[in-house]
Amino acid sequence: MPHLREGFFARGWERKILGPAIICLAALVAISPDLIRGNSCGHDFDFHLASWLDAAASWRHGIFYPHWAPSPNYGAGEPRFVFYPPLTWMLGAAFGLIFPWRGVELVILCSFLAATGLATRMLARQALPDGPATLAGCAALFSGYSMFTAYERSAFGELAGGFWIPLLLLLVFRDRNPEGSVWRRAFDGSATLLALVIAGAWLSNAPLGVMASYLLAAVALTVAILQRSWAPILRSTVAVTLGLGLSALSLIPSAVEQRWVQIRQATDDPGLAIENSFLFGHHADPNLELHDVELWRVSTIGVIMIGLALLCAFIAWRRGQLRQRSWWVPLALIPVAVLLLQFPVSLPIWNILPKLRFLQFPWRWLVALEAPLGIFFAAAIWPAKRWLRVAAMVISSAIFLSITSVTTLIFHQSCDAEDKVEGMLSAYRSGQGFEGTDEYAPPGADDTLMAIGLPDACLTNDPAVVLAKSDDGNIPQWDPVNGHCDATYSWLRQKGHVSPEHLRLVADTPHAGYLILHLRDYAAWKVEVNGNAVAFGASPGYAALPHRDDGLMSVPVPQGPAQIHVDWITTGDVVMGRLLSLMSLGYLAVLYLIERKLNAAHRVKAEPQVS
Repeated sequence: MPHLREGFFARGWERKILGPAIICLAALVAISPDLIRGNSCGHDFDFHLASWLDAAASWRHGIFYPHWAPSPNYGAGEPRFVFYPPLTWMLGAAFGLIFPWRGVELVILCSFLAATGLATRMLARQALPDGPATLAGCAALFSGYSMFTAYERSAFGELAGGFWIPLLLLLVFRDRNPEGSVWRRAFDGSATLLALVIAGAWLSNAPLGVMASYLLAAVALTVAILQRSWAPILRSTVAVTLGLGLSALSLIPSAVEQRWVQIRQATDDPGLAIENSFLFGHHADPNLELHDVELWRVSTIGVIMIGLALLCAFIAWRRGQLRQRSWWVPLALIPVAVLLLQFPVSLPIWNILPKLRFLQFPWRWLVALEAPLGIFFAAAIWPAKRWLRVAAMVISSAIFLSITSVTTLIFHQSCDAEDKVEGMLSAYRSGQGFEGTDEYAPPGADDTLMAIGLPDACLTNDPAVVLAKSDDGNIPQWDPVNGHCDATYSWLRQKGHVSPEHLRLVADTPHAGYLILHLRDYAAWKVEVNGNAVAFGASPGYAALPHRDDGLMSVPVPQGPAQIHVDWITTGDVVMGRLLSLMSLGYLAVLYLIERKLNAAHRVKAEPQVS
């Protein structure tokens, strides 16, 4: 049987242009559900759109890396940008400055899916020619889980794993100097890039960063055993250290400041517990009914992907297309490991390995399966005879179009009027804001008590007074005639002097009492009244403000004129994170120069000597 490298897609400009062009065209087809039905309001769509709007607004105030998102909790805000990695919300905000907001989701989906296909193609090119490598890229971007993540979940940070994971595998497998020393093999130009990939994964999505780190460790160990070399382990150790260092500007604040919010809500909620999301789970708890519907849907996707990956790997092996053991064996072990993690028998692994439970759902590991599935699928079906390849491409195209149709009918989520881009823009521009995120609430605060329409400041004698409540389970609505506020005041909105992280208010209070600010309490806020600091939770030298069940700030004020300054302070952990990232960037530059020097020496040594 002729080897796959013969024939189709194997020469000239086709190798450089045609394959990537086909993948980009496939990405355009993959976003056709949005083109046909409009934006898909998946589970996280509202969260991401609000983040993009708030980030873009902060940029207009000169804050490049914001920490506070002012629109959640119906205008009271939350420290979303402290805890959610910056890559996707910065990218969405940047696209929002270029494209209409309703087109931002389309641009992100197309970009991320195309990147998934291109990265998978690069990985596949280590062992396959252009034709099947391009097919592998298309199969990866059309994999059921990528479409499920893009449309039903709108989990754009996790969708980025579709291209970070194959790039990670590519750089672990790469061995440019197989006859060189362990140092030359480890630092052949791949370690610098691998560090950037690890940083990119962590800065895209925290669960993705966890998966990428564990996957890197497992794959590097497997490759090292198969190659009988310490080079993959050495390269990966240096890369993950620098990658974590580069992302420290986000990781350190998000780790240190967890004590200032209810971060455990991200794992303690029954619907987010690993135990409740194993393959085809079913629960008697009626609160998990919708959770179980989605679990069965994604379990079906997982079974199909894992089964197809293993079947195609076997067929490709039988056809003799999997020749380099240190390359295909680690890829083939990925679906096996992913399958194991979908069953309760793996629970000790979830409990023992640090931060693994932070993934919330075992099926999130399916993102690591997209590239191996695409590669094994292409290697299994790509015919040796040239005339059969057209049929293989036609059949594959029909499969991809079928997946797109299923996505349009099942995964694509229609939007309610308030969830459409236009509705959210209206709520944002009116100042109404959006629902908050439970895990970012102050300790002891209840998001369900947050009311719509609160004044910027409400003067009262009771710091714990309930400003608005709902008896029917709906969102509380503040009524100015309810008598809870003796006087109300507004933030100064003088451009150039105030911003989402620097707020000013001037009041002439008829009596001493408390100003209930329309602003969520957080330790990084420093509050001054008439030039005297009254609260700064990050410093132990200040007393805490009176507790409120809704988490709003309750500031004591005297009778008469009062000038309130509320400023976001750059805390020590933020400074530490930035310094560590800056140091890591310097070390990365040194590593780049070392790798460049080692490669130059290797090329000189490899050149034939002319006598």
